[in-house]
Amino acid sequence: MVLQRQIGEQRPRFDPSDRALLAALLHQVPRDVLRGLRLLVRPDTVIRWHRDLVARKHAAVSRPKRPGRPRTVRSIRILVLRLAGENPQWGYRRLHGELLVLGVKVAPSTVWEILRNAGIDPAPQRAASTWADFLRSQADALLACDFFEAVTLTGARLYVLALIEHTSRRIRILGATAHPTAGWVAQTARNLVMDLEDAGYRAKYLIRDRDGKFPALFDAILADAGITVVRSGVRMPRMNAVMERWVQTCRRELLDRTLIWNQHHLLHVLHEFETFYNTHRPHQGIANARPLRPLPTPLANPDEINQLRVHRSDRLGGILHEYEHAA
Repeated sequence: MVLQRQIGEQRPRFDPSDRALLAALLHQVPRDVLRGLRLLVRPDTVIRWHRDLVARKHAAVSRPKRPGRPRTVRSIRILVLRLAGENPQWGYRRLHGELLVLGVKVAPSTVWEILRNAGIDPAPQRAASTWADFLRSQADALLACDFFEAVTLTGARLYVLALIEHTSRRIRILGATAHPTAGWVAQTARNLVMDLEDAGYRAKYLIRDRDGKFPALFDAILADAGITVVRSGVRMPRMNAVMERWVQTCRRELLDRTLIWNQHHLLHVLHEFETFYNTHRPHQGIANARPLRPLPTPLANPDEINQLRVHRSDRLGGILHEYEHAA
């Protein structure tokens, strides 16, 4: 059978099954007969095969099979990826040390393998700062303000001064007037400083454009409070992009859908929108959070999701909608 399988080759080659068969025949064929047979191999070779077969069988019976390394717990993998995302300058050994501080005992090679499988580059390649990360880290100290116009039903032009906090996206309507004089703007700055002190908010910089409505006294009042005024470039609205984006939102969601009667009505409408914006409306710039109210705990029970009862409340006659769970 061996020869027929390998016709054309000068020397036959034995498969493991051939060797096992010949080794098993060694017990059945007497040694004197075995010497007289013209086998393809020598008797010593068959004896060696038999000895190897018995050794492997004995090793398989006496030595139990060792289990492989267990798979890393999913929660540990999630924690490693979270630490790597929040600390791009940390390498796998630094992450391993932080896990030990938290009481999580894993091997450094396990941390390295988790990062590699997730496609996360080594620390030197992911530690470079981006402009988004840099601006986000400075947001706690940044304020921005701007004037925008609103036209009443009679055609009167009113000027609104609003301010936004970069870190929380909280908006503050500072006032509205038909005549933004230097005295009015300065008094608005004093009121702003007192409000920030009462709220315990410590800002270092305020971004504004080069509008002539801002007098020098406005900057001086803020400087006395420890706030440095930074003016944007000429015709560069992107230098005050967060504030400009809010003005666009206010126009699209409120002013373009409302007829303003007078200054009193304008202030009422803006304060309603301020409350809605700060307490209910989710903001994509801060992961859909709300400035003055944290997000609720997600629903985890399938029965709760299948039996959702949501109540709608209206603001400003139905222009703004707020949704909440019915009692």
